Amino acid sequence: MRIGIDIDGVLTDFEKWQLDFGSKFFIKYNKNIVVPDGYDSDVIFDVTKEMDSEFWEKYLYDYAKNEPARKFAGEVIDILKEKGYEIYIITARYLTDRDDDLGKNMRLIVKEWLKQNKINYDKIIFSPEDKFDICKDNNIDIMIEDKVDNINKISKIIPVICFNASYNKSCIGNNIFRAHTWYDIYYILTNKIKNN
Repeated sequence: MRIGIDIDGVLTDFEKWQLDFGSKFFIKYNKNIVVPDGYDSDVIFDVTKEMDSEFWEKYLYDYAKNEPARKFAGEVIDILKEKGYEIYIITARYLTDRDDDLGKNMRLIVKEWLKQNKINYDKIIFSPEDKFDICKDNNIDIMIEDKVDNINKISKIIPVICFNASYNKSCIGNNIFRAHTWYDIYYILTNKIKNN
């Protein structure tokens, strides 16, 4: 069985990171959290695209290299691999789909981050934002995702474990399973989806 796993928001707590670092950065513009359940930082802090670009220029690489994996992510993935699951990392991380030096550098950063955080996998796919076709083309059986559009689309064809975030509370449906931790994911995979 093949499991697709997103990085930002699933392997990392992207939501908390964005609120923490955005609050620190945008205070210089006298901005604070306006839409706490927003997905994009410009919406969360109600800032211009220019301010948002400045934020990401300052913090993107620090986030990509240093934000730790969620508790027990690597441990649970290792247990799943031992049980015979194939692990496909499917990420739309910013820049990784570019065919230039910036894209190549970010892909290397992602692979090094996975290694440092002891996230073992069988294959990594750098994808566009829309992961529906990637899941179909790679025969993914279950996807673990946090982005609303992907959850809603992919759940039409395969089960999706929605990693809980305030921005994805609207995701509900027969093929959507909400998880709050990595051991919660393990329980859902081995008890709910297996028997579904």
